[in-house]
Amino acid sequence: MKNMKNIIIILCFMMITLGGMLSSIILPDESLSFSERRRLEEFPKITMASIVKGEFFNQLEAYSLDHFVFRDDFRSIKAYGVFHLFRQKDNHGFYLVDNTIIKMEYPLNEDSIHHAAKKLNEIGKRYLQGKKVYYGIIPDKNYFLADKYERLSMDYERMIEIMRQRVENMNYINLFETLTLDDYYKTDIHWRQEAILDTADRLLEAMGNSYQVSDIPYERNELYPFLGSYYGQVGLKVKPDTLIYLTAPYMKDALVFDYETMTKSKIYETEKFAGMDSYDVYLSGAKALITVTNPESNTDKELILFRDSFGSSIAPLLLGAYSKITLVDLRYISTDLLGEYIDFSKDQDVLFLYNTHILNQSYMLK
Repeated sequence: MKNMKNIIIILCFMMITLGGMLSSIILPDESLSFSERRRLEEFPKITMASIVKGEFFNQLEAYSLDHFVFRDDFRSIKAYGVFHLFRQKDNHGFYLVDNTIIKMEYPLNEDSIHHAAKKLNEIGKRYLQGKKVYYGIIPDKNYFLADKYERLSMDYERMIEIMRQRVENMNYINLFETLTLDDYYKTDIHWRQEAILDTADRLLEAMGNSYQVSDIPYERNELYPFLGSYYGQVGLKVKPDTLIYLTAPYMKDALVFDYETMTKSKIYETEKFAGMDSYDVYLSGAKALITVTNPESNTDKELILFRDSFGSSIAPLLLGAYSKITLVDLRYISTDLLGEYIDFSKDQDVLFLYNTHILNQSYMLK
């Protein structure tokens, strides 16, 4: 009887192992992981050099891990054990509160904050002399919950203090006062466009504009399900968000021009909702340099917006107050090239708008 039990256990183990291996071989490989927002490893090329150096086997291991059958299910089981069995507070730096996924960003990298201030000053001195220049900081979701749930977080007050001490000839706009946790997606890092009308008003008011975003009768358009960039990171299954984008008459004929591809597009590219990052619906996602023109504008005034991905969803709201908005993402274009593409001689407001993650890793700004 004991031998029979051992035989059954061995046979079951072999069936599971072989079944998993055969399934991984037979089933077609996926090229993308939408839950993790990344490309999966491809089967490595077999060469004598890669075998001798050991590179082939390292690449084969990475490929095997990426394409293991039921991989996402096993990741969920592991995450469930981390949170519910071992009662750990986070899984790889992510934690869950009321179906909201939060990433812990810590500690504060003061050198990075100094570098960010230096970068703003460099651009100000080279291109923005005589202009009204402003900057705002967008808090990450951890700012709202870290103290309450005893999670690690950066020193936000110190970050603001350094920026206010180091940034020269620019006016600080406090957005920590206008934002709450409810203004962000539960499964994503970003804020929700329909929830930041008051934040857009704060920015415009601080820059001397009488235009009120909150007075515009926007039409709400819904896309579901929205699985944000954090969805696959926490490992647990949570309820998807609904992505809402707002439209208004002045957006109908607005034109977006991408200097990288030299192509024209629309403010909202809904076909990108099915892509790797659904947030790319807003202004086609991360772009080095784009302009958005408003033919319905009653003013010739323009805005230059130095931004990260958060700027993609707020720019359409700000567009009602300007004839043109130029969006610059310094992660993808060098400061030295700005003068070749942007005419800084016009009547322009200038706004630097970055979230705390970017400022804490500001060496990516070129």
